[in-house]
Amino acid sequence: MPAVAAPAGPPPTLDNPAGGALVLIFTTIPALLRLTCGVIGGAVALSVQAPPVDPAVLLPGVAALTGWSVWYAYRAIRHGITPILVAADVTVTALACLLIPVLVAPGVLPGEGSWIAVLASTTVINAQATAPARWSIPAGLLVTVTYATGAQTAGNPTEARAHATTLLVQTACTAMMAAVMRRRIGRADRAFVEHQRLTRQALVARAARDAERQQNRDLHDTLLGTLTMVGLGAVQGSSTTFRDRCGADLRTLVALTDVGPVAGDGPVPLDGRLRAVAGRLPELSAELALAPCAVPAGVADAIGESTYAALSNVVRHAPGAQVTLRLSRHAVGVVVEVADDGPGFDPATVPPHRYGLRESIHGRMATVGGRADVRSAIGAGTRIRLEWPGVG
Repeated sequence: MPAVAAPAGPPPTLDNPAGGALVLIFTTIPALLRLTCGVIGGAVALSVQAPPVDPAVLLPGVAALTGWSVWYAYRAIRHGITPILVAADVTVTALACLLIPVLVAPGVLPGEGSWIAVLASTTVINAQATAPARWSIPAGLLVTVTYATGAQTAGNPTEARAHATTLLVQTACTAMMAAVMRRRIGRADRAFVEHQRLTRQALVARAARDAERQQNRDLHDTLLGTLTMVGLGAVQGSSTTFRDRCGADLRTLVALTDVGPVAGDGPVPLDGRLRAVAGRLPELSAELALAPCAVPAGVADAIGESTYAALSNVVRHAPGAQVTLRLSRHAVGVVVEVADDGPGFDPATVPPHRYGLRESIHGRMATVGGRADVRSAIGAGTRIRLEWPGVG
C-alpha cells in the first residue's frame, strides 16, 4: 500500500481491497479526531482564562486552531491526507505547545488533561497513522520536545516530564501498530492479487480445454466419422452421398479456423434444426416425429449436434437399421429421442478415450445444462434420450 495513507481521490480497491479499506479508515478517523479536538478544545480553552493567559493571544490562537481543525477534516475527507497536510498539522501543534504559558491556565495544566495536551496527543497519533515511520516518528518527537519545552517554561516540570513520556509512548505504540497493519494488509492484498491471477489462468485454461473439446467433437462427428465409414467398407465405388458428406466435412474443418461472429441467443425452431440434421444424412432412413418447439440458439446447436452424432453412429455401426427421431415437450422440458433397432452394444465396454458418447453427446448436452441418457444392449438396439430443462 502507499506510504502516505490516502492519495487524492477515492482509494483504488480493484487490486488492493484491504489496502483501500485501510486508507479509508486512516483518513476518516484522523479527520474526525482533529475536528473533535479542535472544536471541543477551543471551547475548553475559552472557558478558562485565568492569568497569565493572555486573551489577546488566546482568542486569535483558538480561532486559528479551530479553523485549522475544520480545514484539516474537510481536506482529509474530500482529497485524502497528503504529506503537506501532515507537516502543517505538526507545525501548528508544535507552535501551540510552545505558547502553553499564554494559552493554558496554570491550574488546568497538571494531570495531562489540558486542551493543549489533548491536542498534542491527537497530532502524535494522527501522524503515525497517516505518514510513513521515517517521517511520523520524527514528527512525534518534535511535538514531544515542544510540549515539554512549553510546560517547562510555564513553570511545571512535572507536567513536562509526565506528558512528554506519554507522548513518547503514544508515538512508539501507534507507529508499531500502523506498521504491523500496513504489513499484514499488504500481504492480504498480494494474496488477493495472486488469487486473481490464478483464477484468470484457470479460466483461460478452461476456455482452451473447452475449445479443444469442441473441436474434437466436431472432428469426431465429421471427418473421423467419414474415415471410419471408409475403413469399415461402407462406401462402395462412386457415391454422390459420400461426396456430399466429404464436402460438408470440409466446410466444418474450414469453420474451425474461422473466428466469426457468435450466434445470438434468440429462440430458434428446434424441430426445424432437427429436420436439417436428418437431411445431412441422406443414406439414413429415419422416421421423424417432431413437435414444434423453440429454444435458444446455443441450446439448439448443442441438441442438434448431439442428435447428429447419435444418427451418425447408426450410419457407422448399424447400417440399414430403422431409426426414429422424436422431439417432444415433457415435464422435464425438451426431450429428443433417437431410437434404432440395430445390433446394439454394451455401454460399459466403451473405452473411456472414445469421444462418440462421452463428448459428442454427453459433453455437448452438459455445456447447456442438459443431460443425455444412453441405453443399449447387444441385440436390442439403442435408445439415446437428450433432455434440456428449459422450454422456449
